Amino acid sequence: MTCIRVCVLLYVCSAVYETRTYGAMRGAGGNSPHLLYFPDYQRPLKILIMPDKQHHTPTGELSYYGLSLLSYLKDSHPELIAESEFIAERADSAAQAYSEAIRSGCNHIEAEEIAREELCRGLHFSPYNTLVNILWREFEAEIPEDTARQAALRLLPLCRGVLEKYDLTDDFADTPDYELFYTELTGTVQILLEDGIQ
Repeated sequence: MTCIRVCVLLYVCSAVYETRTYGAMRGAGGNSPHLLYFPDYQRPLKILIMPDKQHHTPTGELSYYGLSLLSYLKDSHPELIAESEFIAERADSAAQAYSEAIRSGCNHIEAEEIAREELCRGLHFSPYNTLVNILWREFEAEIPEDTARQAALRLLPLCRGVLEKYDLTDDFADTPDYELFYTELTGTVQILLEDGIQ
């Protein structure tokens, strides 16, 4: 798995950042999408993603939520990690949700939960991870466990026809359609593997 080198740059706060009120945080630039204020330290955090030559990830600076989303996508939706515009827009939306929650009276923990929900909206169900589980459970003789993730990533676009037949909502795994989806996806994988696609 390709590594992402993460360079974390901590900037020294000025006196205004030391004020522990939310109003002072906003006045000091708390709405910036590139700044994260920790409840206890209130220090802005900038995170720089430095991809290597083989890794197709967004370049440039990512916010705290941008980095969090990128990490989540890498594990659950690797087909989306090159979607820099989507990542930036969703990260901004999560930061805005956090700010609005604070303004409405939520504490930092509650606001963070709201922001996280916005960050992963529509991404809780992972067809990629479903494919990985199918390979682990149903095709362990054909696909070694340590290569299942790479194989799932190659198979995923070839299973698009099955994926498009279902409404893959966040709670899809808890719906009656999931078992049928699992069975149909397993059958598709079997056909692909029989055709020599791994």
